[in-house]
Amino acid sequence: MKESIAIPAILKVGKGALKGIGGYLKEVGFGQVVIYFGNGLIDLFGMEVMKSLKDAGISVLEYRELDTVDIDDIIRLALILPGGTQAVISIGGGKVIDAGKYAAFLKNLPFISVPTSSSSDGFSSASASLTVKGRRSSMPAKLAYGIIVDTEVIRTAPEKFIYSGIGDMLSKITAIYDWIYETDCGYGELNDFAVMIAKKAVNSFVRTPYETIKDELFLKELLDSLAMSGIANEIAGSSAPTSGSEHLISHALDKFLENPQLHGVQVGIATYLMSRVQDHRYVRVNTVLTDTGFWNYAAGLGMRKEDFIRAIDMAPSIKPNRHTYLHEEKYRDLAKKLVLADPVLNKVLV
Repeated sequence: MKESIAIPAILKVGKGALKGIGGYLKEVGFGQVVIYFGNGLIDLFGMEVMKSLKDAGISVLEYRELDTVDIDDIIRLALILPGGTQAVISIGGGKVIDAGKYAAFLKNLPFISVPTSSSSDGFSSASASLTVKGRRSSMPAKLAYGIIVDTEVIRTAPEKFIYSGIGDMLSKITAIYDWIYETDCGYGELNDFAVMIAKKAVNSFVRTPYETIKDELFLKELLDSLAMSGIANEIAGSSAPTSGSEHLISHALDKFLENPQLHGVQVGIATYLMSRVQDHRYVRVNTVLTDTGFWNYAAGLGMRKEDFIRAIDMAPSIKPNRHTYLHEEKYRDLAKKLVLADPVLNKVLV
């Protein structure tokens, strides 16, 4: 169990937050920063960000667009960070967030996470998804020193990223249940505080009233809850509170599909499947996926039952040190039967 935990010193989620980035960084004493933007985002947000930082008296030592998560590229990037850099800022999607996060980790610098989509909780996690020898791997890093999310920016991103975030957020329901089961089976140790934080995050989200998924309140609650998930992992010292059997299915799909879907979309489908296997809150999960339009979106992707069946069999090998429901043959068999027979999944998978 961890003796101390880190929490973000900056946590700003709301409409127009990007305009305030200079002020937020000035408040915590940063004067010199490096910024990495996702592809095409300098044109979209560069002037606004630079003006905010300049008005706050903060020097930008370097800025560039970044489109790599190859670990060797990131190591080289870290080695050439300008002297005097006080913080690394990443603005964009998962790739540039992971790249900046790992470069900052290697140089022991504070990392400021500025996601432009809500596709997963990666913007708040203490790990980075990088390519190592051609294969995607999760590498240890640090929880972001600062998280700044402009809900107006999130709203303008394609809806598929919101659906992905919804799927990733709901997965905490099955992940927590897996962790409790794992502990009951004599594997690992449960952290009650981490469980409480993860539960509060997902329950707050699923109870949020909304008319559309682009409502300000809905988006803020989704992003707040995803940020809380990262903190739950920090408390636990692992991803157990937020990543269980449903994530193993998604990671397996990533390994053999030529063109995997968005992480949170795969995870959302697998969350419903595993909630049926666990016989735990599957009605709630199905209701959220139905009412938000997630199922309608997922049904148009042409994802195949046979791929999910293959991923279920592969799941235990993804994290052999864990003991989720899918690490037991009887539950893998049940999951495969449900892929073929469940009426909800029959409408989504071909």
